[in-house]
Amino acid sequence: MPSGEFEGAAASFRRIGQDAVTHARRVAGNAKARNQRHHSENADLLKRSGRGAKSGDPTPGTLRAAAERFRRARGLAVPVVHEPVPSRSQSPARPPRSGDEDEDFSQMRIMQRDQ
Repeated sequence: MPSGEFEGAAASFRRIGQDAVTHARRVAGNAKARNQRHHSENADLLKRSGRGAKSGDPTPGTLRAAAERFRRARGLAVPVVHEPVPSRSQSPARPPRSGDEDEDFSQMRIMQRDQ
């Protein structure tokens, strides 16, 4: 193979590689911009819907009333809510676990427990 053809092939290979890198960077930049745009749109929607704010009532009255109308219209039972159900953030904390050295993970103990 003459050296001119080799140099031309090498230059072509470099150019194709650079074009591929440029394209990949452009695609990655577009994806990042789209992701940031969606993230900010979602944050705005959460603010407008009132979600994300901590409230004492996990189900707003309007949603509860709509659910009751839906159930009554279809002849379904409507549960009576006496007190609001605590949200996950209000649930009581679990007591800390004791250390692993207190627990017996031996094979015999597991096999006896499962019988």
